[in-house]
Amino acid sequence: MFKTTRPLFLAAALAVAGILPATADTPTPIEGQFWSSEVNAGHLPPVQERLPAEPLVVDLAAKGREFGTPGGTLRTMVTRSKDIRQMVVYGYARLVGFNEKYELVPDLLESFENEDNRKFTLNLREGHKWSDGSPFTSEDFRYWWEDVANNELLSPSGPPDFLIVEGKSPTVSFPDATTVVFEWDDPNPKFLQSLAQARPPFIYRPAEFLKQYHEKYADAEELAFLVDDARVKSWAALHNKLDNLYKFDNHELPTLQPWLNASSGKKIRHNFVRNPYYHRIDSNGVQLPYIDVVEMEIVAPGLVAAKANAGETDLQGRGLSFRDASILKKGEKVGNYKTLLWKTGVASQIAIYPNLNFADEAWREVLRDVRVRRALSLAIDRNTINQALYFKLAQPGAMSVLPASPFYSEKNAEAWAQYDIEQANALLDEAGLAERDKSGIRLLPDGRPMELIIETAGERQEVENALQIVTDTWREIGVDLVMRPLDRDILRNRVFAGNTMASVWYGWDDGIPQTHTSPAYLAPTDQVFLAWPKWGQYHQTGGDVGEAPDMPEAERLMKLAHDWEIATTNEEREAVWTEMLNIHADQVYAIGILNGAPQPIVVSNRLRNVPEQAMWAWEPGAHFGVHRPDEFFFAD
Repeated sequence: MFKTTRPLFLAAALAVAGILPATADTPTPIEGQFWSSEVNAGHLPPVQERLPAEPLVVDLAAKGREFGTPGGTLRTMVTRSKDIRQMVVYGYARLVGFNEKYELVPDLLESFENEDNRKFTLNLREGHKWSDGSPFTSEDFRYWWEDVANNELLSPSGPPDFLIVEGKSPTVSFPDATTVVFEWDDPNPKFLQSLAQARPPFIYRPAEFLKQYHEKYADAEELAFLVDDARVKSWAALHNKLDNLYKFDNHELPTLQPWLNASSGKKIRHNFVRNPYYHRIDSNGVQLPYIDVVEMEIVAPGLVAAKANAGETDLQGRGLSFRDASILKKGEKVGNYKTLLWKTGVASQIAIYPNLNFADEAWREVLRDVRVRRALSLAIDRNTINQALYFKLAQPGAMSVLPASPFYSEKNAEAWAQYDIEQANALLDEAGLAERDKSGIRLLPDGRPMELIIETAGERQEVENALQIVTDTWREIGVDLVMRPLDRDILRNRVFAGNTMASVWYGWDDGIPQTHTSPAYLAPTDQVFLAWPKWGQYHQTGGDVGEAPDMPEAERLMKLAHDWEIATTNEEREAVWTEMLNIHADQVYAIGILNGAPQPIVVSNRLRNVPEQAMWAWEPGAHFGVHRPDEFFFAD
């Protein structure tokens, strides 16, 4: 039986993370200045009463970091109003989270037990509180499980997919106020990893707050008044509108994140202030986060680099690309900042996704021919793109996992990624596309010219620059590339509807998977993999929407993803990963161009504890989240 409580394995991981177990020697908490006036006025309890009985104690010295001084306002930028949710991403308070070594360790949880990946016991911190001071207990899990996830009005499709194993929901029990148990008949090895995601599943809710809006608990007349006042159709609509732990746009909703939303409504600037009940302290007894306020400004995408160059941000990665690095470097002295270059964790910086579910039948058949996808990949001059866009600092190659993953294969990284016009032409001829028009463009079987329309989100100049180079080399194989920039949401909706021939996005978010990582994103399980949106929809809706996978390799990927879930040994899981990656390398579902492009990170010269070298990745790591911004502080 594989069991993880707080024995040697977990203790070692906690030590690596610089987390000390709370003991009788736990430091005496120190009251900070930010909330002291509220404490003195009697509006807020003293810090000793706000912290859990066993707070998470961070040993900064063990992590090679400085002890900070609380205070200050950190400025950062996003480009869309809804991206204030990045505060949940960056805050990265999770039941279980990744440390800097990408090991899973308890965070909000005091500890956890894993028995054969079938039974998970979650142990909460006694005395832990939400940001409004209400208790964070097993009742918050029970409320979510019984009254939200399994309430047809609030969750019509039932509990989230990652909790459904072999078609069955778990048995969830709540033995006491600090214990929650999830138990399945079959293994669910992705359970803990799912809790650590950049976008967490939130298997709990602030029950005390939300019960005011639930028909089971609220006074019927009062609830009817609230529904009418909010101008929504039902109590369920009101509940769902207010229940936005991830969107982070309801400033009244309690949170467990290091900063809470102090703004309401649509603004150009949103302020997030330190959570007075946050569960982490340093080993001197200072409650984290060190920074009092985060000011998030919403700016036009094209202004992020310019405003960073002018010194108008203290910490910025989002909205910057490598092409901004030179102008950022030039502005360092005047702007009083430094520009770091972090590694990126996506499987490909730029990837082209032929849509195997495209509504046009003739084009669909062409794109489903692996010889066509291989030819398109072979006709990309990756070295020229690397030189032109990244000064040879990126790594040309197919879309596969990165060298930091144990599943890295040089053969897969190079599969169909050499620049070989002759072989590409031969493959297209072999695929029955030998006929050309007078301008040299190949003809489809129905006589139309092979004009391959690639739709982009129009947000990254590097994508358009790369596609301009691809346009020239694809003409050498008789393919006319037509680029169409769109708004990101419009692009995704078109892809999901099957109206897009091909699109461009990043590669897999998680380019550094480990043995514990679920390979579900390599199979047609989700519409967000832009090569097979309809297959993903079919899986996500249990066959109600979309199309069933009807290509042998895709069906095999689904079988392998299931094999990983029911595997009982790491060797079995590793074998699944290897075969799935080999299939992707052979089938070229996504045409990767290069990876490892450096990500500029602008950091104020006043800001401390930001790592000089690190990984910029959505999964795993939540961009800044895994690097613990709650430990960043201003030197002055």
